[in-house]
Amino acid sequence: MESRSYPVPDGLAGLRVDAGLSQLLGFSRTFAAEVADAGGVVLDGKPAGKSDRLAAGSWLEVSWQPKEEPRVIPLAVPDLKIVYDDADLVVVSKPPGVASHPSQGWEGPTVLGALAAAGFTIAAGGAAERQGIVHRLDVGTSGLMVVAKSERAYTLLKRAFHDRAVEKVYHAVVQGHPDPLAGTIDAPIGRHPKSEWKFAVTADGKPSVTHYETLEAFRAASLLEVHLETGRTHQIRVHLSAQHHPCVGDTMYGADPVLSARLGLTRQWLHAVQLGFEHPATGEWVEFESGYPADLQHALEVLRAG
Repeated sequence: MESRSYPVPDGLAGLRVDAGLSQLLGFSRTFAAEVADAGGVVLDGKPAGKSDRLAAGSWLEVSWQPKEEPRVIPLAVPDLKIVYDDADLVVVSKPPGVASHPSQGWEGPTVLGALAAAGFTIAAGGAAERQGIVHRLDVGTSGLMVVAKSERAYTLLKRAFHDRAVEKVYHAVVQGHPDPLAGTIDAPIGRHPKSEWKFAVTADGKPSVTHYETLEAFRAASLLEVHLETGRTHQIRVHLSAQHHPCVGDTMYGADPVLSARLGLTRQWLHAVQLGFEHPATGEWVEFESGYPADLQHALEVLRAG
C-alpha cells in the first residue's frame, strides 16, 4: 500500500477528485476513480468521492494499492495487415477487436503485441506499454495506424499529430440522414458525467472539430466521409451521436440494436480509410489507404439492397 499527503495546490482548485489525482500523481482517470471508490481519498479528514471537488489548501490524503503495469505480450494477429514498412515507421490496417496498446483491464490482442510477434522493433519513446504509439484507434474501429520505429520518427510524428499536420479520413455509416448533408461539428468533448468508459459533449471539455460529407444515402442510414481536425477519444462516435446520428452498430452511443442485428454488426461501422503525413525521414508527403473489412462491406451491401 502506498500513500501521499499534502495540501491541495491552487492550480487544482475546483477540479474533480479523479481529475486532480490524475494531474497530481500521474494516475489515469480510471485508476484515480477506482482509488476514490475504494475509500482511498480523504479531504480534511472526510472520505471524498471521485466527483467531489477539490478546494485549494484542503489537506489531501491518498492511499492506494499499486497495480502491475501492463506490458506488451507478443501475440500474432493474422488479420492485421502491414500496409507500409521502412526503417522509421510501419503503417498497419488494424482489424476490429484489437487494441492499439496494452492497458489495465484489456487482455485481448494489441497492435504492439502483433508487431512484436512479427519481429518488428518499435521506438522506445513513450510509456513502456505504449512505445512507438503516436495515435490510437478504438478497439472496435478498424483501419490505418502508423507506429514509429525510430526515436526521430516518434518525436516528429507525435509533434505532427499534436500540431494537426496529419490528414485523417474515416468512413462512417450513421443512422438517418444528417441535415445538412455536409458540415462541421465544433463541440467540446470530455468525460461522460455518468460513465467511466464513455465521453460526451460537455461545456468544460476539450475543443473538438469534426468535418463530414454524405457520400451515399440509404433508407435508414447514410455513408459519410469524415475528416478529423482534432483527435479526441471517441470523437467521431460522440459528435455524430450528439447530432442524433450515431454510427450504426455503436450501441454504446445510442445505435438501434435491431438495425445493428439486421446488418450483422457487433461493433460500430467506422473505418480509418486514409492517413497522410510528412515522412519523418524524407519530409515528403505520404498517403496510405485501407479498404473496408468484410463485416463493414457486408453491412453496406445489405443497406444498398434494402
